[in-house]
Amino acid sequence: MNEPLPAEDNPVAEGQRLHPLGLIVGLITGLPQLIFPMVAAVFGTGSRDRPELIPLVILAVLLISVFFRWLAWLRTHYHVGDDDIRIERGILSRSARSIPYDRIQDVSVEQKLLARLLGIGEVKFETGGGEGEDAKLSYVSLDEAERLRETVRARKAGVATPEASAGAVPEPDLPPVFAMDTRRLVILGFYSFSLVIFAILGGLAQQFDFLLPFDWWDFKNWIGIAEDNGVDITHIDRSVQIGGAIIALLALTAIGFATGIVRTFLKEYGFRLDRTAKGFRRRRGLTTLTDVVMPVARVQAAQIETGPIRKINGWHALKFVSLAQESKDESHHIVAPLAQMDEIAPIMAEAGIALPSTEAQFRRAPLLWWGQGLVYLWIAMAIGTAATIIFADAPFSKAGWMLIIPLAFVPLVWLEWRNYGDLVDESQIYLRENWWNQQFSIAPQVKVQSAEVSQGPLARLFGLATLHFGIAGGSLRFAALPLEDALAVRDRIMDAVAPVDFSEINRRG
Repeated sequence: MNEPLPAEDNPVAEGQRLHPLGLIVGLITGLPQLIFPMVAAVFGTGSRDRPELIPLVILAVLLISVFFRWLAWLRTHYHVGDDDIRIERGILSRSARSIPYDRIQDVSVEQKLLARLLGIGEVKFETGGGEGEDAKLSYVSLDEAERLRETVRARKAGVATPEASAGAVPEPDLPPVFAMDTRRLVILGFYSFSLVIFAILGGLAQQFDFLLPFDWWDFKNWIGIAEDNGVDITHIDRSVQIGGAIIALLALTAIGFATGIVRTFLKEYGFRLDRTAKGFRRRRGLTTLTDVVMPVARVQAAQIETGPIRKINGWHALKFVSLAQESKDESHHIVAPLAQMDEIAPIMAEAGIALPSTEAQFRRAPLLWWGQGLVYLWIAMAIGTAATIIFADAPFSKAGWMLIIPLAFVPLVWLEWRNYGDLVDESQIYLRENWWNQQFSIAPQVKVQSAEVSQGPLARLFGLATLHFGIAGGSLRFAALPLEDALAVRDRIMDAVAPVDFSEINRRG
């Protein structure tokens, strides 16, 4: 939250400054944003007619950037108080943000490649607001980052100093709960097939298309280039065309696998999960090293993900649902990117979550419920067919093909129905859903914060209801229960949740 600054005569401590080496990181990483100001300065000062002045103009732009970055660094302070962490910044318009300790859900330390070389890191404070980190300090020394994390943990635990909470005996260096070796990284990379490289190249080509001698997106230009080099596409043998298409497809596949492997190594290299007195500590990253500690008590649910191809070899991914968001791209914390179920079970047990028994019977929603979308689609196609026959005077033999379209989606609906299941036992709720991106969610009943029963027009007609469970950081949905069963399950869960003090349950661990 933003607060007015204290008056100048108010005896408030000046606070601490960020690490000065952060100026170097900010300047180097911000160089791409200076390209257009440099070009504008060269054209604006007329230096393009005097090439000897161009280096001076570029140097002037760099010096101006360095000056304002130094001024911003000089005017940025952070205060570690008894109740909150206060960050003050601004050159002309000053602002102050106060983050109470009891609202901080997670403190993570991130080091990009240049920051790792300089021995500094970026500290991110997450308050569970749903949009990633609430505030960050760019950059501080690694010792200071660890001190800030310990201070937050101590204050949330009600201890006056981090030394009092840490104790005199250091934690032993135990083997990790889970780790990723090179073999698993390669396997995960193969499963993470990606063609994002073409999206990046396409974006760069579109951004700098003025530098290209032709419109790269126009296929006729490529044909023209081939003809200019003595290649007549219309006279190429059919077998050569087929062979070329196969080679292009194989090359595309190889690029996709290679891209997936590279992205996996950059993100997951050195993945290590430890169980410490503070909670789960996860470190990973090749060029960007992240160090995150998540208290066990803040684990709200577990989510096991897999797919029809990964499942053949028994590979799964484990994520923990927490009030704090992993990042803007990932809402849940990944604690095992690629693991077997016998490796996942002990990790979940550390968080107080168990897999269902082998005798557990999951409930499936009625198949008709999953097929209602096909019914609506068929009605739309029937209306389209009738309109074509009436207004376009087309025979049914030419217009009736639209009625066959819903049949193409029948296998997908059946697969979705086959992979759905929900269950409630004595202490947990379970939800299994999706066919391609299979998800198996498990949440302790005491972590449920709300339960809502809803009915649409069609559900009300058949006496069915949907039961929504709200947990911190996510939700679970039981589809198409009989109304009486939905109300009974809701009351049963709420009876288990009613005695729970959520202000205390998330403080422990």
